[in-house]
Amino acid sequence: MKFSCEKALLTAAVSIASRAVAAKSSIPAMEGILIEADTRLRLTGYNLETGIQATVPAEIKQPGSLVLSARLFGEIIRKMPDDMVVFTSKDYMVNIKCGMSEFNILGTDPEEFPELPTVDQQNSITLEQSALRSMIAQTLFAVSDNESRPVHTGSLFEVDESGLTVVSVDGYRLALRREKADKIEGSEQFSFVVPGSALSEVEKICSGEGPVTVNQGARHILFQAGDTVLVCRRLEGEFLAYKNAIPRNNTIKIEGDARTLLQCDTRALLSSIERVSLIISEKLKSPLRCVFGDGMVDITTKTAIGDAADQCPIDGDGQGLEIGFNNKYLMDALKAAPADKLRLEFSSSVAPCVILPAEGEENFVYMVLPVRLKAN
Repeated sequence: MKFSCEKALLTAAVSIASRAVAAKSSIPAMEGILIEADTRLRLTGYNLETGIQATVPAEIKQPGSLVLSARLFGEIIRKMPDDMVVFTSKDYMVNIKCGMSEFNILGTDPEEFPELPTVDQQNSITLEQSALRSMIAQTLFAVSDNESRPVHTGSLFEVDESGLTVVSVDGYRLALRREKADKIEGSEQFSFVVPGSALSEVEKICSGEGPVTVNQGARHILFQAGDTVLVCRRLEGEFLAYKNAIPRNNTIKIEGDARTLLQCDTRALLSSIERVSLIISEKLKSPLRCVFGDGMVDITTKTAIGDAADQCPIDGDGQGLEIGFNNKYLMDALKAAPADKLRLEFSSSVAPCVILPAEGEENFVYMVLPVRLKAN
């Protein structure tokens, strides 16, 4: 095998493929990157759960394939001078030249590298990379890490004529985002669950402009963004019926600023919660006590170290509703909400808080379950 490629392009491709390389494996080839040169140059990393393949423009003089240690190959290419990298292999010995630098390292038999699953496309959806990236970023935080319900360790992708809905749920909160699709092929309605670990990699490969296509297969999902392909397994099981879980006949509706007033220290909900949360830690856990009055919410907490209180202006009357929240769950939802003004909906102190955009279409919904407060 012999090819030459620009250092910058090769570095980017190695770092993309390395994200799916197994950190430690009983099969040495799985700690490496599969390099294949035929009509194009392809670099693949695969840890048996998620596989990433990056295609790079290169001048291929002799086709072939080989596996190289991902860590060593990555370090060598990164430290090379900015020039053309010439890669030559004979049997398993690899020669890498760039400028005045030259390395000879040993590779591994490509036959030992596990084959990337082929995805028999049943349905597909295409949307902008930036749209999918923001949908993942704004819902991934609510994915469960509890392995007793494996299906909730991923996000539900639900496709219908209105577009794509992504839902994450962990038993304490729910995050939902909707976006219109550019193109839908196959069934009019379909859904599947993508593992959270794979979605954090999908978010990274959707870094450019242009479309990303999501193909649903019988057992796997394939994401294609530009010259990068990510394949992951589908999570099986019954996902929460989220439409029934979100209470919408709420009697108390309050509008409060999430972002616009963030510059004004005293008047943003998130800033108020962050300040009160300063005395809460992993060792000193305590819920936030929120009292929604007329035009104002009082936020207080008390731990072994002391207590903290803050106030935040709101539009509307909370009728003195007193409700407790886990500070982290509430902050996560407010940080993720892609709107300047939010609407908070409640029905009682033991029912979930629903967070929606104050105006425009409902392209996101966050729900946070309250926690029981001790009597003062």
